[in-house]
Amino acid sequence: MGDWTVVSMTGEIDLATAPQLRQEVVRVTSGGILRLALDLTGVDFMDSIGLGVIVGALKRMRAHGGELVVVCDEPRVLDLLRLTDLDRILTLRPSLDAVVS
Repeated sequence: MGDWTVVSMTGEIDLATAPQLRQEVVRVTSGGILRLALDLTGVDFMDSIGLGVIVGALKRMRAHGGELVVVCDEPRVLDLLRLTDLDRILTLRPSLDAVVS
């Protein structure tokens, strides 16, 4: 995807799965990337722990002068991001194609 690194997750992001996502974000960002797309198009549920992983990814990218885009089209996940006002600080896109355009 050009100069974007993509980390994809499917299913649920919760207590059981969030550590895997966090570990993958840390792994890919340790290489000095400047553009990270979190592809959550396959995610149908996320709890507050998942939100914490996304905020952590945003902080990590900003600390290194990078950019984070969250790719999501699931209404329930988008509602959660809006309810918590994270849609105000995150760059949200409905598809990976929309990230590069």
